[in-house]
Amino acid sequence: MLNIDICHAAIEAKDRRFDGRFYIGVKSTGVYCRCICPARTPKRENRSFHLSAAAAEAAGFRPCLICRPELAPGHAPIDASARLAAQAYARIEAGALEERGLETLAGELGVTARHLRRVMNAQFGASPIDIAQTARLLTAKRLLAETNLSVTSIAFASGFRSLRRFNTTVKERYGLCPSSLRGRRAHPDRGAMTLTLGARGALDLAPTFAFLALRALPGVELGGPDRYARTLRLGESLGWIDAMATAKGLALTVSDSLAPSLRPLIASARGAFDLDADMTAVDAHLARDERFTAAVEQEPGVRTPGALDGFELALRAVLGQQVTVAGARTLTERLIAAFGEDVAGAPEGLSRAFPRAARLADAGAASIAKIGLPRKRAETLHRLALASADGKLPLHRGAIATGRAALSAMPGVGPWTIEYVALRALGDPDAFPASDAAIIAVLGAGDELEELRPWRAYAAVRLWRRASQRNDMKGPKP
Repeated sequence: MLNIDICHAAIEAKDRRFDGRFYIGVKSTGVYCRCICPARTPKRENRSFHLSAAAAEAAGFRPCLICRPELAPGHAPIDASARLAAQAYARIEAGALEERGLETLAGELGVTARHLRRVMNAQFGASPIDIAQTARLLTAKRLLAETNLSVTSIAFASGFRSLRRFNTTVKERYGLCPSSLRGRRAHPDRGAMTLTLGARGALDLAPTFAFLALRALPGVELGGPDRYARTLRLGESLGWIDAMATAKGLALTVSDSLAPSLRPLIASARGAFDLDADMTAVDAHLARDERFTAAVEQEPGVRTPGALDGFELALRAVLGQQVTVAGARTLTERLIAAFGEDVAGAPEGLSRAFPRAARLADAGAASIAKIGLPRKRAETLHRLALASADGKLPLHRGAIATGRAALSAMPGVGPWTIEYVALRALGDPDAFPASDAAIIAVLGAGDELEELRPWRAYAAVRLWRRASQRNDMKGPKP
């Protein structure tokens, strides 16, 4: 439940740490805002507080055009009081209800639909259906304000199944037609759109960009001190993204070809750059351990570098087992050359997409082994591809329990791989690959940092960074 005194204090201080954790309904204007809204702070008697944007809209408020609630950071699993509710919220915002329905989502989370409705209402003050509807509307509002996509394209990219339903819902909820929500500035039509993703608290992505740059695959990824770009396939959509840090957050440029998968892409990008983490709480926790105190003071806010494609990350992790870093890179490049596909219209340096699970599943272990792999390693890759193609390998962010279970049941996938994938793809804040060579080089063998639960993943990232800076790590992990 919301602490009203804290909410009043947060809005009066415009405290970014609370951005996205609650919303303020302004009774005098009928809009709802983020606590950091630059507009004049409403009088206390004109404020009402809501657990989510969906709850504010259910109460009759419409989104503020100045602070734009669609840009607020979300509820991260590590800082929500009900992990189930937080995981469900993230999945719903990414389009899970449109893709599979409430019953299927509840089953994947290990609960009944009735229980999930009850938990969501208690945690966020809105039902799963209300949350999904608000997510569709706020995605549409973002696209109307920030892109030149047609209204029809925006309707379907946001998750609406018909233009008529989209127009009706926007008019009913916001009192305006979609064209009235269009941004006033013209956006260049260059086959791509640029969206702003806000973050909770101060944002310094230099460590994340450095981590990704070390591991970038030629033709598939481009990395630099303030940029990360890559080719990407989402469902049947193939395209590219280009992410850069700005004063307002993360500027994410997305090829128009990925527009049909925009909602899951935005959710995936938020997770990949860990934008919803409460780094103030994480750093305070790590700093209690004297081995991390100085590092936290010198470089606060080191976030976990996630993955935009969990299946790809799992394959790269397996390819890196029991070989040198140079050998792993060579094998991965051979796999891409043999089974990947060309990407047209991408920025210079991006030309190839990582192989699809279905392509590797059809190829078979014998064909995969021809890139220079031992037969057992090729069989492991093939099993991963088969499971992923059949929908039995959930490696998206938030699927911590089911993803771990699926990996554990896979022959050829060991503890290091499970922890590494859990940290980067599943978003497990407590994942810790204790057997990692770089971590052992810095920390010593046998120490699993039990005292730093539930945020050992952040400790692992700092240890990798320390190893890299000390040149203890001979090269990047997969």
